[in-house]
Amino acid sequence: MNALLYIATLVILTALGLVAWGLQLWALVDCLRTPAANFERVSKRTKGFWGGLTGVSALFGLFFLLGPSLGFLMLVNLAGVTVASVYLADVRPALAQLRGGSRKQGPYGPW
Repeated sequence: MNALLYIATLVILTALGLVAWGLQLWALVDCLRTPAANFERVSKRTKGFWGGLTGVSALFGLFFLLGPSLGFLMLVNLAGVTVASVYLADVRPALAQLRGGSRKQGPYGPW
């Protein structure tokens, strides 16, 4: 029974790690594709700041995937997911407004 529980935990942690790493890579790629001047125009620090944070975040995600555990790597990966989430939830929408956004505005908001 313990072996089955261990395998189930490992599979779940690996799946969650893959999702987290995808989120971290998305934030990193979006950051690297955005011109540096846009960050300063929207007052969201600098491209180097966000590039460094999202890069380290993606590295943390990779480390977690190489050896998923409930210890220190999980805590570090959680910090990395938090950084990527802040970028995607706060910085990316501000940058999207600057470049015109890709969402169409309907009469009652974005659709």
